[in-house]
Amino acid sequence: MAPPRVIVIGSGFSGLSAATCLAEMGYAVTVLEKNSGPGGRARSFSAEGFTYDMGPSWYWMPDVFESYFGRFGKRVSDYYDLKRLDPSYTVIFGEDDFMDIPAPMDKMRALFEGLEKGSARQLDKFLEQAAYKYEVGINQLVYKPGRSVTEFMSPRLLLDVLRLDVFQSIHKHVRRYFRHEKIIKLMEFPILFLGALPENTPALYSLMNYADISLGTWYPMGGMHKIVEGMVKLAEEKGVQFIYNQDVRQIEVQEGVARNVVTASGAFAADVVVASADYHHVEKQLLTGEYRSYSEHYWEKRVMAPSSLLFYLGVNKRLKNLRHHNLFFDEDFGPHAREIYTDPKWPHKPLFYVSAPSVTDTSVAPAGCENLFVLIPVAPGLQDTEEVREKYYHLVMDRLEKLTKQDIRSAVIYKRSYAHNDFISDYNAFKGNAYGLANTLTQTALLKPSLKSRKVQNLFYTGQLTVPGPGVPPSLISGQVVAGEVAREYAAPVSV
Repeated sequence: MAPPRVIVIGSGFSGLSAATCLAEMGYAVTVLEKNSGPGGRARSFSAEGFTYDMGPSWYWMPDVFESYFGRFGKRVSDYYDLKRLDPSYTVIFGEDDFMDIPAPMDKMRALFEGLEKGSARQLDKFLEQAAYKYEVGINQLVYKPGRSVTEFMSPRLLLDVLRLDVFQSIHKHVRRYFRHEKIIKLMEFPILFLGALPENTPALYSLMNYADISLGTWYPMGGMHKIVEGMVKLAEEKGVQFIYNQDVRQIEVQEGVARNVVTASGAFAADVVVASADYHHVEKQLLTGEYRSYSEHYWEKRVMAPSSLLFYLGVNKRLKNLRHHNLFFDEDFGPHAREIYTDPKWPHKPLFYVSAPSVTDTSVAPAGCENLFVLIPVAPGLQDTEEVREKYYHLVMDRLEKLTKQDIRSAVIYKRSYAHNDFISDYNAFKGNAYGLANTLTQTALLKPSLKSRKVQNLFYTGQLTVPGPGVPPSLISGQVVAGEVAREYAAPVSV
């Protein structure tokens, strides 16, 4: 008997993960990718001798990557070389006010104690609880498909949930332990990745602090796209077929069953369809009205994580006073956060982030040059014009040059910007979002868009708009979870 045919739409982390897991189980898997190469938001490009990661630049939760490759009898080191960064990153609070975040825990405790007496001990207590949340949250809860409340009905899990602080905000939680303004900013920083104000983010997500401080910040030599290359190689080893430049136009459904995935070059027959593309786009553009699970009103009510204004810069000299990761907190986050989440508009005085991977990895820039990736978190759905981009380029560069005490703009020999219009054009991203749905309490687990269509019986979803949520490690997990659900409902010749 021929194996079931699975068509995966999109080759981002979740699509690669789902495809490889399903191929390992015995399915015949084909990945259709809109762009000319794999990776989705984690694509890369080269220009003028520089190599740029287009999206994700932080490598956290190394155990999730090891677990993923481990399920196939592989190790991360089989595909790319990891280096732990020390310092993990630096935070710039103002002129001559830089704080390196050390990798060793003894140095981290000393840093805290130097800012606030007794805070080293408080950090130990905070991380002890955060470690418990990480163990339960990452190793148990995020692997739940979120399709039924019965998934969470075991007495042990219910007790764990009560201990996870899901009904307290991270804003209050951090302030139970620390008073110093810089420590609070540092502990709330990972929330920027989750897409909501600290006041609206469950304290469960202090697990991100554990990932940051205890597990560390890493870098795959050659860039984050090396992860994608490794995942594609593994997928191909398992028999996954990749077809690029395939902009999917339609999912043909007959009597509630997806039969074909249609692109400009033809129709691909399917027994199962896994959509790793933007969930809203799939529903609105690829399905006809009677097969959509959610209304446009539903989507308009979703709280989206931020979009980003990005600049990829090539500088013809080495720069001083920059680490690999640099967080510029020289302005108050409060007004910027409100301009993202409460009153969406282009920010007046934004915080921003600069990655300089050439500090760690000379392969990503010509000799004597610097590779810069500049990111400003902004609200989704804003009007994106070249004039606006140029305004913020100079706003950020003014501050970057002042704070690092050097001229940079005159040395820029390559410059490319990327924002809402590009996220929509390249990824069909709803409202030009960069990170998916915000991780608010009302958009967690069962309250996220379902990983299985309610109207099309063999259509599944994976990625940052469904469980478990945004970020690279969650996307890896999302693909594994949906593969398990497909296997449960559509048996393959090889057992799981």
